[in-house]
Amino acid sequence: MTSRPSILVARQVFPEVVDKLRQHFDVDTNEDDAPLDAAQLVARLQGKVGVITTGSERVDAALVTACPQLRIVANIAVGYNNFDLPAITAAGILASNTPDVLTETTADFGFALLLATARRLTESEHFLRAGQWNRWALDMFAGAEVNGSTLGILGMGRIGQAIARRGAHGFNMNVIYHNRSQLDATTEAECKARYVSKEELLKTSDHLILVLPYSASSHHAIGATEIAQMKPTATLVNIARGGIVDDAALAAALREKRIAAAGLDVFEGEPRVHPDLLAVPNIVLTPHIASATIATRKAMAHLAADNVIAYLTEGKTVTPLNPEVAGKR
Repeated sequence: MTSRPSILVARQVFPEVVDKLRQHFDVDTNEDDAPLDAAQLVARLQGKVGVITTGSERVDAALVTACPQLRIVANIAVGYNNFDLPAITAAGILASNTPDVLTETTADFGFALLLATARRLTESEHFLRAGQWNRWALDMFAGAEVNGSTLGILGMGRIGQAIARRGAHGFNMNVIYHNRSQLDATTEAECKARYVSKEELLKTSDHLILVLPYSASSHHAIGATEIAQMKPTATLVNIARGGIVDDAALAAALREKRIAAAGLDVFEGEPRVHPDLLAVPNIVLTPHIASATIATRKAMAHLAADNVIAYLTEGKTVTPLNPEVAGKR
């Protein structure tokens, strides 16, 4: 009897996803859900032809060299900065992600974080919980207007466009954006968005939201120099990736009131958070939960599983990052 291929699910996922995978493979699961370090991941991948990962697992040249049987790495995320994609591709391994299924949920959260930041929800809740609310005042936690203000978006992919639609159509905002390339006229019209230079985006935005992918070129795309170009009344929201913002520079700007407030769902070096960010009051902090609805997280996990099943059973790709390697191993 021929043994079935073996795969690893590197973090805990929904039971029905594991059941689906077990119809095709021997599945090794990480039931205690503790992130695997590099050595542990290599050890667990011996003899495995596939792995479902999250952003917690680094897949690099050393790993693929140590795991010669590996044929597919499927990330439960849109972003894949935990992948060394050139090394994975050079090894003939297919890499996949989970685009589209989290677009609207993430855009909802991005706008929620923008609203919470502009209207100082975290500051006011902490104030109330600490028992400090003993009278009403006209200017108590007065925040920034959202309706009719200028929304700036850095990075105008699927999620950026979904945020633009919410701002323009739901809150009557003037939407401007900067991207590696300008959108076509039809998409701009649907989003009611206008392309501007990065400099104009920084100087003009009342609320700036970051939705660009992380890469070496976007590392600290928002640092001290960029923050200095923003309005002192502006807010900054990052739902993209940690490392796009220089967290230390942002904390200093918030402490010195050089911008009004910030909302962060992602952090450089997460789950660690720069201690200076924890010390400033004018910030909203959430633990990388922009796509966290049950329906969306299930859709992401199922899509990762579908990538593994389709590729290992039929040689087909669903949402590949490097389709050129298909069928080479």
